[in-house]
Amino acid sequence: ERMRCVTYAGETVITTDDVASSLVELTAAVAKEGQAEAVSIPIVTEDKTVGQAELVIGVGNDVLSAPVEWTGEEPDFAAWSEDLRNHRLFPRSTLRAVEPTSSGDDEPMDWDFDQPTQA
Repeated sequence: ERMRCVTYAGETVITTDDVASSLVELTAAVAKEGQAEAVSIPIVTEDKTVGQAELVIGVGNDVLSAPVEWTGEEPDFAAWSEDLRNHRLFPRSTLRAVEPTSSGDDEPMDWDFDQPTQA
């Protein structure tokens, strides 16, 4: 997981790649709906402590995400990016592979198309 610097309203914050990409996608989706939403994201401060940034995304709010040089351990912000992706306006068009739930009593259909049907 790489780190990204996110520029918003002239300020730059550092967060993980997955949070940054989720934020950018959500910002675009909210703007597309002609709306604005307040969200919070986890950030890493200059002294490498974890903090939180509050921002309004959507119409008229530009978010720029760019790679940043990072040394040391990267924080685990996976739960935060999951929260962003679970936002009601986050695009759902991506197909996810889902295992079908089999209920045990599903017998496979045995169709024999070579046999004429009985009249």
